[in-house]
Amino acid sequence: MQRSRIAVAGASGLIGGALARSLAADGHEVVRLVRREPRGADEVRWDPERGSVDAAGLEGCDAVVNLAGAGIGDRRWTEERKALIRSSRVEGTRTLAEAVAALSRPPRVFVNGSAIGWYGETGDRAVDERAPHGRGFLPELCVEWEAAAGPAREAGVRTVCVRTGLVVSRRGGAWGRLFPLFSAGLGGRLGDGRQYWSYISLHDEVAAIRHLVDRDDLSGAFNLTAPQPLTNREITAAMGRVLHRPTLFSVPAPVLRAALGELAGDVLGSARVLPTRLLESGFVFAFPDIEGAIRAA
Repeated sequence: MQRSRIAVAGASGLIGGALARSLAADGHEVVRLVRREPRGADEVRWDPERGSVDAAGLEGCDAVVNLAGAGIGDRRWTEERKALIRSSRVEGTRTLAEAVAALSRPPRVFVNGSAIGWYGETGDRAVDERAPHGRGFLPELCVEWEAAAGPAREAGVRTVCVRTGLVVSRRGGAWGRLFPLFSAGLGGRLGDGRQYWSYISLHDEVAAIRHLVDRDDLSGAFNLTAPQPLTNREITAAMGRVLHRPTLFSVPAPVLRAALGELAGDVLGSARVLPTRLLESGFVFAFPDIEGAIRAA
């Protein structure tokens, strides 16, 4: 990638922050979208809830990457929480996509976040980008989320939707909560442990996004998951091996449902998702196996 000016929404989050640091380390100019008054030329004000963004600050950007949104697994899914999750993604995406479409000098590419929640419950069945969306809150959210990028695509801007799996990192996300438990010897399977988890190391997540930004011939949806999804039981065993801790504990499904409510369905659900298009594009994973991903974290 030649030195570029790249705008990142969600740069304070796990993935967005890692992406911004990676780009800056390689000499790229990173413009962060912020909800407060900008403190320098490298920040642009936006208010996704109100549908406003300082579009002038996006002029001259080679790429716009939107990874903003309220945390999906942070707390119980009350109706109010689900409304916030939806609006922060759908309305935020629409705001940016419309701003990008209206620029006098639009970027080469608009990369928008999405999730493997698109597929819903897949059981033991492996799915890739050719599979239809599932049913339920997360699949319906992802459909709306990706559709909200339409204005950019319709304006002729190359548009990519990254359907991210469970990111292996100590810094946040689901794994950010798992590491302390396993390190303390309190880790174990969730439910019966047979559900598939489609994971990706934070390193490969960032590298994949940069790969998709750089390749002018790639557009549409891409699954950002490691090549071999594993069951929760297999991942639990790998965590124990790498951290040298026992994994004797388990959390029964009824307890998870009582504690997490509707969110438990996502934890106990099975998503066996393959990164077919990413592999076909020539992307090479640095940490394709779970033990490597855990060690990298």
